[in-house]
Amino acid sequence: MEDFLTLLGHEGLAGRLKRLSDELLYSTRDYYKSVGLDIGPNWHLVFLLFEKKEELTITDISEALNMSHPAIVKIVSSMKEKGYLQNKKDENDARKQNLMLTEKAKSKLPEFKKHWEAGILTMQQLVSDSPNFLEELSYVEAKFKERNYKERTFENFKAG
Repeated sequence: MEDFLTLLGHEGLAGRLKRLSDELLYSTRDYYKSVGLDIGPNWHLVFLLFEKKEELTITDISEALNMSHPAIVKIVSSMKEKGYLQNKKDENDARKQNLMLTEKAKSKLPEFKKHWEAGILTMQQLVSDSPNFLEELSYVEAKFKERNYKERTFENFKAG
């Protein structure tokens, strides 16, 4: 049987993107578990940010990754629970929660990086037949920043 979402064309695009995202998420989680890593699929993005800057707030991470505040809170909470992030009081504002890598995180980073490098090769292989994939994805993302789905659909509905 042919894939229904593919048959739908543009109408199935959101479903296909969600399906691909889920496959990457679950497959990455499964890989990490199979090699004995106690990290989550999106954590490497946060680790990479901490390599650039020693201390970050949840807002800093959210803005840098362009991910929602609740999504970052969930990732950070899991990383703290596993002992990879710790709080550091802000010297100027006691209400502000600065985060930093723990010694455990710093010691595990070289091992994690080897797995992430293998993951980068995997992603390169997956899109090797589409050399402009990342550029085209950036183009679509930029269009969403200009006007999101809701705004565009309201406009199209009114015009139709």
